[in-house]
Amino acid sequence: MKRTLAFGGLVATAGLLAAGLAAPAQAAGDVASTPLAANKIAAQNIVAFWAAENAANLVQATPYNVETQVSAKHVSTGGPSADSKPGVVPAIGDEKKAAAKSKNVNLPKTTGKVFFLGADGQPHWCSATSVQSGYKNLVATAGHCVYDTVSNKATMDYWVFVPGYYQGKTPWGIYVGKQAYTHYDFDVYEDGDRDYAFVTVYNGLKFPAGGFKDFKGMSRDERKQYAGFQQVDKATYDAYVAADTSKRRHGKGYYEDKDENGNTVYFVWKYADAGRLGDNVGGQGLAYNQKIGKPVFVFGYPSGAHPDGNQAFSGKTLKWSYGKTFAATAPAIKGEELQGVKSSFTGEGSLGSAWLLNYNNGRRVGYLNGVTIAVADRDNNKRIDTSLSPYFDGETYGVYSAAKNNWSGSIA
Repeated sequence: MKRTLAFGGLVATAGLLAAGLAAPAQAAGDVASTPLAANKIAAQNIVAFWAAENAANLVQATPYNVETQVSAKHVSTGGPSADSKPGVVPAIGDEKKAAAKSKNVNLPKTTGKVFFLGADGQPHWCSATSVQSGYKNLVATAGHCVYDTVSNKATMDYWVFVPGYYQGKTPWGIYVGKQAYTHYDFDVYEDGDRDYAFVTVYNGLKFPAGGFKDFKGMSRDERKQYAGFQQVDKATYDAYVAADTSKRRHGKGYYEDKDENGNTVYFVWKYADAGRLGDNVGGQGLAYNQKIGKPVFVFGYPSGAHPDGNQAFSGKTLKWSYGKTFAATAPAIKGEELQGVKSSFTGEGSLGSAWLLNYNNGRRVGYLNGVTIAVADRDNNKRIDTSLSPYFDGETYGVYSAAKNNWSGSIA
């Protein structure tokens, strides 16, 4: 289900935003909000799906293969006009600190992967990052890494964020998405100019060292000794079964057994609360209505090959690129107010990558000023050389504002 779009319209342009837009959009009219996991038991079942058998579904997930590639030359003629005054939201821990200089490029702890089931029912991932919010529980990524634009179902299933993910390792836990927020124009029209999403997440969950094990094949004594399960009453057990809508590939988060007296007993996996996302990894600030032409770092997990077949990235480790933004359009994906940056990141895996303005290497924080939604080969040499993002403006801030102060809490 790869979606490759080629056309002759990737051009830099001036005055992309209407001059008459004078104030940030209000959340009430321009924000679409959709629940992901509505309650504690549903969220725990989602973690069980990803964590079973040494996180097998995480390990076997592939980069989201709805790659939007646009190919064409561009001509720089200026930048878009902001729809209101420039603004920033400081990163977590950076609210009152002065800027400092550092010569090293230190990778941010805030970046990780979002995992979900795609329209094909298979596990996939995109890049994403933690951002500042009132309850330190907010993730930003590309809109089509949250909202299902392939089957037109509202959102992806079993959506989680794993900061610092590496080959099945979840160093700060797994964070289940609670509520997704995007612009109304993306939710309804799949407008590329609004292809971003902010997702509130529950507190992270930790699980036993080595991951959860499937109870199948364990003897009764082994099950009792295994610390990953806890006994519950039948009502709780039934709630877990009812909330499990997946066709599990690896294990289940619950089972029933018989005790010494022949009575039925019920067990579910036992979790530990990992705490709030922002407390564990921090959160980037947000910048909007910024001038085009400023340098940004792009952090993500590129994967997939260049058009010439060269496999430059594995998708396993966090990578970075650096360049100055320029204004761009991509009509084939309804993108009239985009920004681009020179980058060799290939499309698969890098979708949702964080564009950080004024990134401070010492504190590893900056201001989120874009998310990758597409890539391009501008000189047509069959090597990806450009990443594209929506231009973050007052309407972006309106969506962020609708998401930033919503509590989620613990599900342990």
